[in-house]
Amino acid sequence: MKRGILLLVIAALSILAACGGAGDSADDEKSKGTVTFGLNNWAENIAVSNMWKVILEEKGYDIELKSMEKAPVWAGISQGDLDVAAEVWLPATDKPLYEEYKDDLKLHKTWYEGTGLGLVVPSYMDINNIEELNQKQDELGLEQIVGIDPGASLMEMSRTALDEYGLNYDLVDSSGPAMMSELKKAYEKEEPIIVTLWNPHWAFAEYDLKYLEDPKKVYGEADDIYYMTRTDFGDDHPEIVEWMNNWKMDDDSLGSLMATIKEADDAESGAKQWVEENQKLVSEWTE
Repeated sequence: MKRGILLLVIAALSILAACGGAGDSADDEKSKGTVTFGLNNWAENIAVSNMWKVILEEKGYDIELKSMEKAPVWAGISQGDLDVAAEVWLPATDKPLYEEYKDDLKLHKTWYEGTGLGLVVPSYMDINNIEELNQKQDELGLEQIVGIDPGASLMEMSRTALDEYGLNYDLVDSSGPAMMSELKKAYEKEEPIIVTLWNPHWAFAEYDLKYLEDPKKVYGEADDIYYMTRTDFGDDHPEIVEWMNNWKMDDDSLGSLMATIKEADDAESGAKQWVEENQKLVSEWTE
């Protein structure tokens, strides 16, 4: 009798295990495929890429984020090694890259309007114009401008600015986070510092900063931000293209996303928190 009961228990457990396996298989089949985003180390790029990771994974996609400098992102999209890049600044900042790769990628709609970039200083510094940098160099006690990733378009523009204005400063290659670390240290001590910076960026909410006027327009006029994909991505994933074409952000929404991520343990958890708190806006894009 006991042997018979034992056999029944074993059989029941086997059936449950089989059902569990079948369930796992069904879950696997629910995946809508893997989508790979290319991103560089700019605060808003990290923010929106992680935001879309959260949104799309909730919709059944597997999302991979690959971080690299800007030029390899463009090359990866054009070669089909990457699927999506959330940030293209046009008509000025990314024009050289766009001209090089435009025939081998798909540029989609604008999601943010009216960017800015250039040389930035704390507002407590007594300087307002790039042309004053040499004149006030001894007073400032500075010999360098703290830059970001060497391959960034902003750095290329800054190298041009050094030449156009004949600046007696070294432009130091760095990264977005390293540049922000230097800015934070100087700002807390009210020391002079010059950095390459852009908006949208959470730094303008955190610190009282100002752009140095650029009378020669080396940094160009304001850009808008688009997103791009590999050429046939829309055929493979039309609903993602539809959702991302509905995507619009402004200083308030993007600023709150970046601020939430800045305060979180990591970018993805911050993005998840922001998505949960902004379901109405996200639903406008995806429904």
